[in-house]
Order: sequence, then structure tokens, then C-alpha cells
Amino acid sequence: MSTHINAAEGAIAEAVLLPGDPLRAKFIAENFLKDEKCYNEVRGMYGFTGTYNGKRVSVQGTGMGQPSLSIYVNELFRFYNVQKAIRVGTCGAVREDTALRDVILAQGACSDSALNTGRFNGMHYAPIADFGLLDTAHKKAVEMGLHDRVGLCVSSDNFYDDKSNWKLWAEYGALGIEMEAAELYTLAAKFGRKALAILTVSDHILLGGQTTAEERQTSFTNMIKLALETITA
Repeated sequence: MSTHINAAEGAIAEAVLLPGDPLRAKFIAENFLKDEKCYNEVRGMYGFTGTYNGKRVSVQGTGMGQPSLSIYVNELFRFYNVQKAIRVGTCGAVREDTALRDVILAQGACSDSALNTGRFNGMHYAPIADFGLLDTAHKKAVEMGLHDRVGLCVSSDNFYDDKSNWKLWAEYGALGIEMEAAELYTLAAKFGRKALAILTVSDHILLGGQTTAEERQTSFTNMIKLALETITA
């Protein structure tokens, strides 16, 4: 039985977008989906189902961090037969060759979280995206004229990184720091589902600077279109 998602059987589509912010879920549903209906308001974590290009799509808020996302994705996979999930969020860039407003397609996700340390008894698991979704997203991004980057992200539990660990991640090729993708990829592997994280660079940790509210809105809109085109392809 689902504890945090109160949706009737069949209310959630097999394809789901996963923004962290529940208000972004509401924004996506109201601005991109047709005939959208709210299926969840438990704890203010909105979930909606509608259609895009004639295909059923849901959008579900997950909250911040891997533990929060883990709750919602577990329930989506276990109880609602979700087959494809795309995280749509923001990240901070950590390399000179990655710029503000770039779209990062996370091929893999490193992490400093204890979730997988405990899950795999201290062994090291490498969470990766579904190649089919990744390949489709890259091709769609090219068609849309977006500057996309394919590579590693880091899912960190520390939003305020006092030790500047991002420098070490950057040295080993990570493009950006976010907070959720590694757990999404791990759960997708466990349940045999398809997952991808699409991230917009909203600030630059190395070089400084961040997008304005208006720029974030525009960049976010482009990312949502890319995610919807990918998940309904």
C-alpha cells in the first residue's frame, strides 16, 4: 500500500516527470499537459496526470534530497507500475567547460550519500541512466538547438559544502552537483525500469554567477519540453 501517494489505481501514467519542487510539478501540469488532473496532495507533494502529444504523462514532486525522492520513486515503481521516469531539476556547474543554462544529461551519478553504502554493504555501486532515454534526449536536444552536455553528475547530501568536495568531483570529470539522480538510477535498476536525469545549470560553483529568475524560467521551460519530447518518443 502506498503511504505518501494517494492515487487511485490507474491514475498515474507509465511515464512520469520528477521535479523536486511540488510547485514545479503544478507548473508543468498546468502549462504543458492537456486535461491535467491532480491525483495527489498528500504533504503538499503534488502529482498530476494529463496528456502530451496525445500520450498520457504524469508529473510528481519528490522533494529535496535522495531520501525524499526514494520514498516517492519507490511507491511509483512498486504500486503504480511506472516504467519510465525522468528527473527534471537544476544543478551547480563545477567545470570551466560547463556554462550557465547548459542542459546536462546525466549519464551516471556519483554520490556521497550513505544510502547506497548501506544498501550494498559498503561496496560501491555505479548508478547509470537508461541508454535509450539518454540517446533519445540527446537527439531531441540537438533538434531543439539546445546546448546539452552528456556526462557525470554528483548527487550530494550536502547543499552547503563547507569542505569544497566539489573540487575533487570536478577533477574526476563531474559536470554538475545536484541531490537526487543517484537514488533514482539505483531504484530504476532494482525494479527494472528506465530512468534519466535532465538538469539545467542554474549556478556556477567554480566560476561564480547564477541565472536570473527570468532566465531560470526560460531554461526550465526548455528542459521540460526536452523531457516531455523524450519520454513520449
